[in-house]
Order: sequence, then structure tokens, then C-alpha cells
Amino acid sequence: MSRQVVIGLDIGTTSTKCLAYDVNGEIHAEQEAEYTLYSPDPSRKEQDPDEILKAVKKTLSHVVCEVQKKGAVVAGAGFSAAMHSLLALDDSGNILTNAVTWADQRSVKEAEELKEDGGHELYLRTGTPVHPMSPLTKLMWFQRNQPDIFERAAKWISIKEYVIYQLFGRFLVDHSIASATGLFELKTKQWDDKALRTAGITVDQLSELVPATYRMKGLTREAAEELDIDPDTPFVIGASDGVLANIGAGAVSPGQAACSIGTSGAVRTVVDKPTLDPKGRIFCYELTEDKWVIGGPINNGGIALQWIKEQLYPDLDGAPASKEESTFDEMTKRASAIQPGADGLVFLPYLMGERAPFWDSDTKGVFFGLTLNHGRDHMVRSVLEGVMYQMYSVVIALTESGVQPTEYRCGGGFARSELWRQMMADIFEEDIVFPESHQGSCFGAAWLAMYALEMVPDLSSVRDLIKTTLKHQPVEENVTAYRDIKPIFLRLARGLHDEFKAISDVQRRHASGKRTLSSSD
Repeated sequence: MSRQVVIGLDIGTTSTKCLAYDVNGEIHAEQEAEYTLYSPDPSRKEQDPDEILKAVKKTLSHVVCEVQKKGAVVAGAGFSAAMHSLLALDDSGNILTNAVTWADQRSVKEAEELKEDGGHELYLRTGTPVHPMSPLTKLMWFQRNQPDIFERAAKWISIKEYVIYQLFGRFLVDHSIASATGLFELKTKQWDDKALRTAGITVDQLSELVPATYRMKGLTREAAEELDIDPDTPFVIGASDGVLANIGAGAVSPGQAACSIGTSGAVRTVVDKPTLDPKGRIFCYELTEDKWVIGGPINNGGIALQWIKEQLYPDLDGAPASKEESTFDEMTKRASAIQPGADGLVFLPYLMGERAPFWDSDTKGVFFGLTLNHGRDHMVRSVLEGVMYQMYSVVIALTESGVQPTEYRCGGGFARSELWRQMMADIFEEDIVFPESHQGSCFGAAWLAMYALEMVPDLSSVRDLIKTTLKHQPVEENVTAYRDIKPIFLRLARGLHDEFKAISDVQRRHASGKRTLSSSD
């Protein structure tokens, strides 16, 4: 009998990944296709929907072909996609806008206004913090700034919905993607009336809501021919990349947290009922009909280390240290010679604003405690520590919301650094384990599809397949040093809100070439 495989497809911000897995987690084929993230000005971050559709078809057809060459059978496929994207179609299904991504900052003003007028109430119903990433605030921006497009838009959908529409001819959205829009009520699992009124749209402008395990059949003839796949192959609609990454890490039971640091970072844990924070610091997004994922993303992870490298260590780019050592390896090696706590130098890593737990686009990077005794190696160590303090602040928000993680399963680019891995264990004051990589969200999408197709007994059985490759335990001496610094970091981060806003206003005025006259001019 031919081996059955299930394809996991992850539609990301800069590329689409497609992998075929069997029920033992073995990879049988994989392909990735990149595309451009357009940024015509610093506040705009967009994708071309048809470029993404082309990438989806390219990766899918390649993986299907490779699987068939090996004599395996495609039993199904599952979708993952980045959250918070938004695009408009007219009444003929033609594209009116590019896909506006989570990173787009155009709706900063609308988000601030909503925070002052009913935004927290909406958060308590929808689980989506009020922030420019949210499709709700993006819709408010379009209504105010592009009324012609707003009036012509027959559908407002995510990039995942666009792909499904092109493949199946239907407007469908899973509860997981919907629950990250700010428009979906967690309790009723329906579109939220007040959120729709705030956005200025109606239910018929949105897609039909279905659970993450919903099975789609009936690819259009054109799509089936292009992909060279049976049109009746079941596709499971799947969920968002964030919640599926928990499956990929094997963190699917209450108490298990998935932590990742790549360019950005996140802490997420699965709960058995919707859980919200009275202070609005964490998100709550649906995974399946009886599981939700709560947590928070940070904007500034590896990108902060990249910045400090470019600013302070350009001389290392050509350093002949050894073929095995990269510039980052050499930087972290030097930073490891600095004592934990960086001799009292604290870095607030808000180079790109911040999401959790503050959800404030005006936050800015800060070095605090700088003296003549600090050198660039101290600064690198403080950047590494600052990112980890920020991750820890998300854990604090989870704990104060009544959810205490008891196990941390971690991944992402930071796992390549022994110093950074140990730093997490010391700052979190917990054991940290690093599961074997199965390509995170792709594997999560495939495993969820296997569950929906009754090929595996439950979601939690995924953990039996994932081996632990690394483990770090807290070092008491380091823990003691970080206990002195953590409260200072948290007080600074919370106490500078007004000053962050003031300096952001100054920066915006200078960036636009405007200057507001003061009373003394």
C-alpha cells in the first residue's frame, strides 16, 4: 500500500513554505517560494496578492510532483497563514488593494482613537488587542483615507481567504484567522456587531466562518490541472501561523508554552477556554473549537541584534576568526565575557515600537545606565538581555491573567546562540527545552489536517514525535544578577509612556518636514 502524506502550506510575510509529512512526522518533499514585501514609505508594508497566489501554486505543484515521484499518495493538505492581513475585492472579485500586512503602521492614529473610545471593551469580546496590526483599525483607516476604495469594496478578506477563493471559488475564513481580526466575538463565534459598526462594514462583506478543522473539496478545474492533483483531494482550512506553531513545537497542552525569537518573538500557550487579560496585554486566538492560544508577540527580537551589529561591529564582517564563526558568533562570544546584567546597562529594545504587552507603536529604544565603563560588548549583551526581559514581560502578563506556564518549548534563530539560550533560562528562572525542528507552522498545519482527516487520534499526540535536542537550566548566580535588573527594566518600560509619545511626535514632525511653532516663537 502506498504511503499517505499530508501537505502543510504556510503563507508567510516574505515567503510561502510547503512540506509533505507522513503521520510519523517524516518529511517527504519540501519547497519554498519568496516574494516581495513592499514598503513604499516607512509606515506601509504590503504584499501583492497574485504574487502570493503564484507562490502557493508553485510550491504546491512542486511538492505534489515530488510526492508522486516517490510513489506516495497525497491524502490531504492544510493551510497556515500570517495573521492580520487585509485586502479588498470589488463585486466581480477583482483586487482593489494590495494585501496590507500585520506590520503596516498606517492606522496608528485610528488605533489610538479607538483605545480612547471603546477599544478595551472590543478587546474583551474579540481577544484582539487594539493596535495598527489589527484589520479593524486598518478598515477604519481605509474608510477615512481612501473612501473611494472603501465604497467599492464588496469583500474585505485576508490573504489566506484570497488564496482559498482562487482555488475553490468560495469565500471562507477559519475561526483562527477571524479571531485575529478584531471583528470576531470569541463567545458566540460570530462576527461582532459593534466591531463591524466601528469598522463601517457589514457581515456580507466578510467571508463565511468555519472551524479550523473544516474540510474543503472541489478544487476548481483550472486549479486542479495546474497543481496536477485530484480535485476531490481534501484541503483542511487550518489556522493562523502563530497558533499552529504551538502544534509544531509540541506545546498543545495547558501549561506548555511555545517561545520563539527570530526577527521578532512570541510567547504562546494553549488554554481550554477563552482567557483575557483585564489590562488588555495579551491576545486570545482560537486554535480549534475547544482550544485557544493566548500570549503575546514582540516586535524586536533578532532585528535588534542585527541593528547593533551594523552600528557597532562593521569591522567584524570581514574578520577571519574561523570559517565556522559568523559575525554574530563573534559578537556573542565577546558579550559572554561580560557579567550577567551587563554591569548595570539596561536596553529597552523598542526599535520598531512594541506589541505585547504594551501594544504601543510609539515606544522607542533606550540604553539606560550608560557610563564611561561600558563598551560595545556591554551594549551587545544588554541588547540580548533586553530582548529576553521583554519576552519575560509577556510571561508576567500571562501569569497575572491566571495562566502560569510550567514548561517552555523554544525555537527560532536565537536557538543557535548558547549564550542567548542560557539567558532565557536564567531570566525566566525555568528549564528551557528546544524541540527538534519540523518547520513549525507547516508541520502544525499538516498535523491539524491529519487530525481533521482522522489520521491521528488527537492534537496532543504530536508531542510523541518531537524529540528534545537541547535543554538549559537556570544558573543560580545568573538568576540572582537578573533579579536585580528585571524590576528596573519593567519600571522603565511602563513609566516612559508619555515620553515615548512626546519623542514620537517630534520624530514625525521632523520626518514630514513640519515644525509646530511654540508659544515662545
